[in-house]
Amino acid sequence: MTRALIIVDEQNDYFKSKNGKFELVGSEEAMERTKLVLEDFRNKKQLVCHVQHVFPKGGPFFEEGSVGCEIHEGVKPIQGEEIFVKSAINSFIGTGLEAHLKKHNITELVITGMMSHMCIDSATRGAKDLGWSDITVLEDCCATRDLTFNGNTTPAKLVHTAYMAALQFAFAKVITSTEYLSK
Repeated sequence: MTRALIIVDEQNDYFKSKNGKFELVGSEEAMERTKLVLEDFRNKKQLVCHVQHVFPKGGPFFEEGSVGCEIHEGVKPIQGEEIFVKSAINSFIGTGLEAHLKKHNITELVITGMMSHMCIDSATRGAKDLGWSDITVLEDCCATRDLTFNGNTTPAKLVHTAYMAALQFAFAKVITSTEYLSK
């Protein structure tokens, strides 16, 4: 086994259907596509890693022990799939994810999840900095939100596009789940 799927922060607080505290644009659709990729990895008996962001009690969302912090039922881990709990944006900081991937001799990473402009960007760049060169981000399995800076709001679609373009430039192959599954 040389390939691993890393599903980042697909947690209830990002979903309208779960009355999430921090709803993202397109999270439901991204999760549905992630389910197809997850099924493919499970059928091929390839490594699957789940990353879960947890804030302490009183946090803005993903509050420890809350329903919002739980991994969405559509992509819930099954027996044998590890959950790496993080408190930082980068999935590799303080989680044991790097050691787990190396223990399994993983050379190819496939990354999905949320938010495109935060944890997906950070996980992808972190993986590259740690020496992985074969990284694929499945852009339609990711979601983000509108961002506002200095009174100007950038729609989620443009935020997502800008971050995927940046990752594609030097850090990863950025393709759709359909392209990936047709390989």
